[in-house]
Amino acid sequence: MKLANKRLTEQEFLEQRLEVLKTWPTGNDPELNLDIAVEYLRNVPEEKNFAIVLNKAKATNDTLIQPRGGVPVLAEHIKLLNYLSASGADCLPSTIDSYTRHNRYQEAQKGLEESEAKCRALLNGFPAVNHGVAGCKKVLESVDKPVEARHGTPDARLLSEIIHAAGWTSNEGGGISYNIPYAKSIPLEVSIKNWQYVDRLVGYYEERGIKINREPFGPLTGTLVPPAISNTVMIIETLLAAEQGVKNITVGYGMGGNLVQDVAAVHSLYNQTIEYLDRFGYKDMEISTVFHQWMGGFPSDEAEAMALISYSSSVAALSKATKLITKSPHESVGIPTMEANGLGVKASKFIVNMLKDQTISESDDLRMEIDQIKREVNCLIETVLKVGEGDLAVGTVRAFEQGLMDIPFAPSKYNAGKVFPARDNEGRIRILDFGNLAMSEEIKEFHYKKIKQRADSEEREISFQLTVDDIYSVSKGKLIGRPLRNLK
Repeated sequence: MKLANKRLTEQEFLEQRLEVLKTWPTGNDPELNLDIAVEYLRNVPEEKNFAIVLNKAKATNDTLIQPRGGVPVLAEHIKLLNYLSASGADCLPSTIDSYTRHNRYQEAQKGLEESEAKCRALLNGFPAVNHGVAGCKKVLESVDKPVEARHGTPDARLLSEIIHAAGWTSNEGGGISYNIPYAKSIPLEVSIKNWQYVDRLVGYYEERGIKINREPFGPLTGTLVPPAISNTVMIIETLLAAEQGVKNITVGYGMGGNLVQDVAAVHSLYNQTIEYLDRFGYKDMEISTVFHQWMGGFPSDEAEAMALISYSSSVAALSKATKLITKSPHESVGIPTMEANGLGVKASKFIVNMLKDQTISESDDLRMEIDQIKREVNCLIETVLKVGEGDLAVGTVRAFEQGLMDIPFAPSKYNAGKVFPARDNEGRIRILDFGNLAMSEEIKEFHYKKIKQRADSEEREISFQLTVDDIYSVSKGKLIGRPLRNLK
């Protein structure tokens, strides 16, 4: 089927579905009958429906707390989620293992069996496809909060079928954000088609009165991503999802480090998402925001790591994000213990509660940053539409092919990889090298001046060394990667 930003007809969706369900034996479960799945979802309590919980939080100006987390053995996974809930999590994750993310279900099955036999986790997440609808239902029925699948899967079609039929009412990802930052050799056209199916499945449920949340992955590579690039991806994935019938979408942003720029990024993301949805005629949409705590290198010292978590939580609360994705003080070590994960939740919850009624005052600086991000996003999206001759899906593929869209440090061979960021003198993420990124000369000049101010203040040339220094700076306790001579 030729790629186009056009809603799959029900017949097209159901024909493709027959093939999707054949890819692994758990796809043959009778409970994947759509009538049965609709009825089960209809009876999920409101407090376990992700979309409803998000809507209520947005109405009351609350920032919900959600950690990451997932282990392979069913009983242990349920134990983990209940522990995180008791620690203060408002929404629960199920981080999916890497084999499942790449549709390697046989290897996931082997890892699951060995984990059960050896009584220790030998997969880095929960293999939801292998557990099937029954196992995933047991997860939902054993906890008191809504559950979301968090993964990184270019082809999440079978995974999405299983988790939604099991009552999980949120699914993270998108055709760009779960391909370009995660995979090397999967064509963007393929992953966009795969996620059109995922979104059409959600649209199918929405048509039958079932609210399901979708959440594009905002941080992308998580390393010095300029806000305009991540915001553009979020808006594109939102528009693609809306075309397939998705109604409840949470757009995400990964912390950059400068307070004003991060608040501006969340505000502009929310506002522009609404603006573009209205422009293209997508009505009755429910839009919320999610802020991801620092996604780059973490300090190895647990006290310093907890300080970074607390700072991240402060920014999330002041940005008025609807949800906050937390980290643990073991971030620099690897997969956290259950207890460490819980500590991250508790610290984050304490901060957002403290700051709930506080706001960042409107200022010329904040307004300038919001306007700058919006101008850059408009440049990128208008270019995508132009090269796609009005078709957003086609334009996205062509824009990446030509480097007009480009995500820093992404592994995909379908990404140009020519854009390099660096911080300015206030620690805001700017663009050092634009490659072929579709920005106006005025915007390029703005970034050049900002970076030059920093380079001049540090008495050094503008070079890639700025980028390198900034990548490692936060893990060393500084936002900006200043040369040592400037730290005396």
